[in-house]
Amino acid sequence: MKQLELLYEGKTKQVFLTDDPDKIILHYKDTATAFNNIKKATIENKGLLNNAISAIAFETLQNAGVATHYIEKFDERNQLCRRVEIIPLEVIVRNRIAGSMAHQLDVEEGMKPANTIYDICYKNDELGDPLMNDHHAVALGLATYEELSEIYRMSARINEVLTELFLRIDVELVDFKIEFGKTSNGTIVLADEISPDTCRLWDVESGKKLDHDRFRRDLGHVREAYEEIRARLEKITTK
Repeated sequence: MKQLELLYEGKTKQVFLTDDPDKIILHYKDTATAFNNIKKATIENKGLLNNAISAIAFETLQNAGVATHYIEKFDERNQLCRRVEIIPLEVIVRNRIAGSMAHQLDVEEGMKPANTIYDICYKNDELGDPLMNDHHAVALGLATYEELSEIYRMSARINEVLTELFLRIDVELVDFKIEFGKTSNGTIVLADEISPDTCRLWDVESGKKLDHDRFRRDLGHVREAYEEIRARLEKITTK
């Protein structure tokens, strides 16, 4: 597979075209960002770690029947993926109340609700990725009600699979954000990445944060936390 020109560059990844029009190469950078790109840093080998973690997560999801854009881990920093048209929505799945939701609603962080909470946000950096509801998304032409129904169905299944995966390594999946895209034939698939950048991951016994909050909240040892997640996952998936 031949890498061609840069198609898109985001905060933490680059997307390159290939000599196959239906495939792209996703390159993971070492950049860390928070607060809509206000806080930035470079963390050594973060891209390498996220690539490895995300590959394991995508392979686990695909084995469980979830359709994704992932094809294979190309090398230590790159993945070969299907080219998709990204649906401009972020889905946030919350198993516990943490982060912005705890702050906005004045709820103690870590509270476990009786239900799983699903939020959607409009992917728009200029607007700060605002929270919206289904009717807003349909009114703006971002998705249809039928597409949203499929996205929620897939999100619930993704939550089941990832929760089980992380519990196997004694980590609780507190919440996570995901993106979806459409393939050339219109099929909705999971896209982007699954990593400590996009998931809140708490050690089951100690409650230690092993995710992006270590950077966001100046807790230190960011790389070490990501390394721990990768090591635990590789221990159960390489046997």
